[in-house]
Amino acid sequence: MIWAYIFIPLLELVVPPNQLNLSTAEEELARADRRYDFLLYAVVVCQFISLGFFLSSLKSTELTAVDITGRVLSMGLLCGIFGINVGHELGHRANQFEQLLAKALLLTSLYMHFFIEHNKGHHKRVATDADPASARLGESVFAFYPRTIFYSYLGAWEIANKEAKRKGLSIWNWEHEMIQYTLIQFIFIGLIAFIFGTQILGFYLLAAAMGIALLESVNYIEHYGLRRKEIAPGKFERALPIHSWNSNHIIGRLTLFELSRHSDHHYLASRKYQVLKHHDDAPQMPTGYPGMMILAHIPPLFFYIMNKQIKRIQPSSIT
Repeated sequence: MIWAYIFIPLLELVVPPNQLNLSTAEEELARADRRYDFLLYAVVVCQFISLGFFLSSLKSTELTAVDITGRVLSMGLLCGIFGINVGHELGHRANQFEQLLAKALLLTSLYMHFFIEHNKGHHKRVATDADPASARLGESVFAFYPRTIFYSYLGAWEIANKEAKRKGLSIWNWEHEMIQYTLIQFIFIGLIAFIFGTQILGFYLLAAAMGIALLESVNYIEHYGLRRKEIAPGKFERALPIHSWNSNHIIGRLTLFELSRHSDHHYLASRKYQVLKHHDDAPQMPTGYPGMMILAHIPPLFFYIMNKQIKRIQPSSIT
């Protein structure tokens, strides 16, 4: 927690962002370098080892309240950074093995529906009022949390229901993705309760909730106030780099597997994390992700800083 929310934010205030992109030749080499993929695969192993250690360590009777709090917070960070963030990256891959790894990571945060809603909902509706993961102008992060969590979950069910009907299946069948994910997560919770007890399950649920909160706070800062133009009723212009907040702060980029180059990710979602690009027209965050997440939880200051930038980028958004 000290590293993530004190050391990194302070360091990113003095370390300048790096806007450099790889050359065409460097990008080709990086894209073909399997070590970037193996690093993600290793994260999957590390996440489950960490979760096992976390659960088993809580069985000790010598732990103080401070010990337990520290472990829950640390596991919560891993659920957000490893579980959902890396799960997000792998979830955009085309092959089934990597998608399976993505679902396994999302399971550790009990957020498997993200695989459906993010890929088939968020990327389609981003920067519109129809997207629950795109924060609205003037909306605080505290109002955003319940709205995005609730409606993203409902959105995943809606997408899965439509896919089942498109295949000519009932929405109550074993091939229904949301039914599969719901059962898997209940079984996972049941196993933890059976092996470690209900008290430790409660601590795990707190860590998973923190991972979810980390994800949604990132969603909040990535799209706050930015909107695509409606070019016809219900039809919007293509998602461009200008429709997502970007951060080139190098420490946050390295820590979060380049997630902070979010403008390019929405411009071309299939691009692997190691070759994401800076775009000159992408709106830039004043600091890196950790600092922005802290700022978001001080709404008056956040609005003061960010609304001025939105007025400059999209003058019609603020009257």
